[in-house]
Amino acid sequence: MLGYFALTGFIATIPAANWLIGNVGTTCVPNGPCLIPVGFGLMAPSGVLMIGLALVLRDVVQRTLGIGWSLGGIIMGAALSWSVAAPSLALASAAAFLFSELADTAVYTPLAKRRLITAVLASSLVGTAIDSALFLWLAFGSVALLPGLVLGKVWMVSMATLVLWLNRRRWQDKAA
Repeated sequence: MLGYFALTGFIATIPAANWLIGNVGTTCVPNGPCLIPVGFGLMAPSGVLMIGLALVLRDVVQRTLGIGWSLGGIIMGAALSWSVAAPSLALASAAAFLFSELADTAVYTPLAKRRLITAVLASSLVGTAIDSALFLWLAFGSVALLPGLVLGKVWMVSMATLVLWLNRRRWQDKAA
């Protein structure tokens, strides 16, 4: 049950992030993203609220359902993005998410057998760096928002990982 709940949430975060980028923020740049403050004077595209969560949910999906389901979730989420975002944004998102999630999986898989929380944190950091730089470059032709985007994702990954840590015994038992 947990795996399917995480899979549904994971798939939903991808188009939700793309919708937020074009529609919600304290500042919306013409022909650019809507931005939100993430701390220390930095701004990030508002989709950051979803992608940090997506990185952790993908790890839960892989742990409970397997790699095939997590890769299928990436494809489904990217496909749904086409219905809520401009084609150029959806394509940039799909490419960045695919590459970052593959890197995330490569880091998470060997670590998860020994240390779940370490695996989630390490893989999310790798995924965050790749996704942020690639997405910003493909979508907007600049990485000027990279520090804010990374910081925002670190906040979201930290919060989601805290929830995972607080529930780890229950979730580890279900994944076993």
